[in-house]
Amino acid sequence: MTKTAVIFHSGYGHAQRVAQFVADGAQAQLIAIDADGNISEADWATLDAADAIVFGSPTYMGMVSWQFKKFADASSKRWFSGAWKDKLAGGFTISGSPSGDKLSTIQYFITLAMQHGMVWVGQPAMNDGNINRIGSNSGVMAQVGPTSPAADIPQGDLDTAKAYGERVRLLAQRMGA
Repeated sequence: MTKTAVIFHSGYGHAQRVAQFVADGAQAQLIAIDADGNISEADWATLDAADAIVFGSPTYMGMVSWQFKKFADASSKRWFSGAWKDKLAGGFTISGSPSGDKLSTIQYFITLAMQHGMVWVGQPAMNDGNINRIGSNSGVMAQVGPTSPAADIPQGDLDTAKAYGERVRLLAQRMGA
């Protein structure tokens, strides 16, 4: 059985809601980066033991949150030892505007994964107005108004997140991870 972990930071609960749907689809363990940008040693061990890791962060000012960046910088210990080499990687983000420069966040995740020697999982779903309504092929992008609660995230964005998680899980199984 493959092991997948979803590591994310959520400032106001929006990224956490998307993370839950990704994790449901991937049958993954959720790991929340705290408000100070930290995770526990047990969380690091979970990531090290995972076959696939999905990164998540809200898009703030065109990039990941500083808390996610702190986590990413701390992952350099894993980079040095090659601990995450050949694991599957994926990512998701959410912002308050239709663009919000979410692609910058996804590209950051891709670069982080490539630095670690990971294999990136794209988003194959066609934009049908519901699933992948934002049209990202690089990962999951979700959007809800800047003053809207997490409960208002469109169901299609959440369905996209769950389908993406399922894709990560199925590819991990196929690769024999």
